[in-house]
Amino acid sequence: MTKYNELLKIIKENNSFLITSHVNPDADAIGSEIAVWLLLKRLGKMVKIVNFSTTPDFLEFLDAENVIEKYSSEAHDDYFLNCNVVISLDFNNPDRTVKMAPLFEKRDGHIVCIDHHLEPVKKAFTLLISRPRFAATAHIIYDFIIKTKVTAIDKEIALPIYAGITTDTGSFKYERTTPALHRIAAKLLETGIKPIEVNDYIFGQDSLSKFALLGRALNSLKVYGDNGRLAVMTLDQNDFAATSALESDTEGFINLCMAIKGVKLGAIFIDLREGFKVSLRSKKGYDIRKIAAHFDGGGHKHAAGIRIRTVQLDAMQNEIINYILENAKEEEEND
Repeated sequence: MTKYNELLKIIKENNSFLITSHVNPDADAIGSEIAVWLLLKRLGKMVKIVNFSTTPDFLEFLDAENVIEKYSSEAHDDYFLNCNVVISLDFNNPDRTVKMAPLFEKRDGHIVCIDHHLEPVKKAFTLLISRPRFAATAHIIYDFIIKTKVTAIDKEIALPIYAGITTDTGSFKYERTTPALHRIAAKLLETGIKPIEVNDYIFGQDSLSKFALLGRALNSLKVYGDNGRLAVMTLDQNDFAATSALESDTEGFINLCMAIKGVKLGAIFIDLREGFKVSLRSKKGYDIRKIAAHFDGGGHKHAAGIRIRTVQLDAMQNEIINYILENAKEEEEND
C-alpha cells in the first residue's frame, strides 16, 4: 500500500480531524491547511484547524470562512487528544508548534505528517508523508488529490494550493521550480484563479509599520567574511516597539540580504520575548541547513532557520555569525 493510499484509507475510515501547522505560518502552511480542510469537509468530516499563531493579515483571504482557530489549552487540548486523526502540515518536528508540542507525545491515535522539509522526527507521527523534492507542502496536497481522485480540483481548492506553491518557490524562481511545476500552476490557473489578485493579497497589502521596520532592518545591515559573502540584519524588541510592527512583518526581509552583489549567505536575527530566531539563506553551492542543524534548527538546503528559546540574542549572535563564516563552505552541487 502506498502512503497516499494509506492516507486515503485513514480519511475514509475516520470522522473527526484536527489540522495544524507550524508557528508563524506562511502561505504554504495556511494554504495547505485550507486545502485539506476543504477536502475533508467535502467528504462530510468533522474538522478543526488549530494553530499556535494567529494568521498573518495578508493571508486571511485564504480563510474566507474564518475557520482557523488560535490555540488555547482550554479550548483545544481535549479535541486534539481525542479526535480520530491529527494532520500536521508543513512541519516535521512537533517543537514547531511551541506549546502544542507536548500533545503529540500524549496522543494515542493517528498523527499524520505531510511535509517537504528534511530530517523529520519520525517517531512523532504514525504516518509520515515526507517529500523533500517537492516545492511546497501544497504541491504534495495537489499530488495526493490528483493521484487518489479524492476530490475535484476546482477554483475553491486550487486557490490555497496555488498560494502555497507560488510563495514557497519565491514566485517560481527557487531551485524546486521545474517545467512540471509550471504545468501544475497552469492547471490551477485554468480553474479561474487570477495571479494578479493572489499576488496583490500576498505582496501588495503591507502596512506602513512593516516599511518602518524594514528601514530599521536595512539600517542594521552588515556584511562579513571574504568579499562580504555573509550579509546580516538584526532586529530587537525596541525596533518592534518603535514601529508597532509584528514578527510576521519580517517576512521577505532576508531576501534583500541575498540581493547584494557578492553575497552568498544571508541571516536575519530577530530578538523575541523568549529567546530569538534566525532565518538563513544561501546561494547555490552552500548548504545552509547544515549550519542550522548545528544549533538544532532545520529547513532546506538554501533556506533554513534556528529558534533558541533559553538564551537571548546578545549572548549568541556573534557565536552564530562566526560559526557560519568558519563552516559554510562552497561545495559542488548537482542541478
